[in-house]
Amino acid sequence: MPAAPESEILAAFEAAKGFMPVAEGLAVYAAAVEAGRLGLPLLEVGTYCGRSTVLLADAARRAGVSALTVDHHRGSEEQQPGWEYHDPETVDPELGVMDTLPTFRRTLYRAGLEEHVVALVGRSPQIAAFWRTPLGLVFIDGGHTDEHATADYEGWAPHVAEGGLLLVHDVFPDPQDEFTGQAPYRVYLRALASGAFTEVSATGSLRVLRRTGPGV
Repeated sequence: MPAAPESEILAAFEAAKGFMPVAEGLAVYAAAVEAGRLGLPLLEVGTYCGRSTVLLADAARRAGVSALTVDHHRGSEEQQPGWEYHDPETVDPELGVMDTLPTFRRTLYRAGLEEHVVALVGRSPQIAAFWRTPLGLVFIDGGHTDEHATADYEGWAPHVAEGGLLLVHDVFPDPQDEFTGQAPYRVYLRALASGAFTEVSATGSLRVLRRTGPGV
């Protein structure tokens, strides 16, 4: 039976700002607990306000490893003013630009998980360029353009350790979902075609793959 979070952790996940459905969150949690057994850090790309970070952090706590989360905290394309997923509460009142970092920090504090998370504040390709540490899990959930999704995959997938897990969120095969899920879908297909990853499970728009070979 897949590992499941305690009720207070699930409540913190559900209370946090974000868009991930509960079923997909539970799948992330189960994958993170499994990957944590490798004794390596668990990393997500795309923090937003920390909804999924709560689950990664609790799984990391169980495993005695760290959860790492990468985001510039200025919001992705679909979260900007005028778009469907924009939340005015995430706008800095002084600067007039999005800043999800304060909300993210409140999310972790309320969940009691601050000490288990390292927040990497910056753009994913810049951080990935100097990253050298193997990772037990990489969860790609950042920007939804081909430019951003591809950069996240190319920057972080090579660091998934043998037997580790690669998670890709918002995988929508239907071409009607071009803006929200086609770029992650193409990244998912690329991972499978590489021969480095084998699919483990699919829950909603979440795909879980295992590193089974070289050549990302």
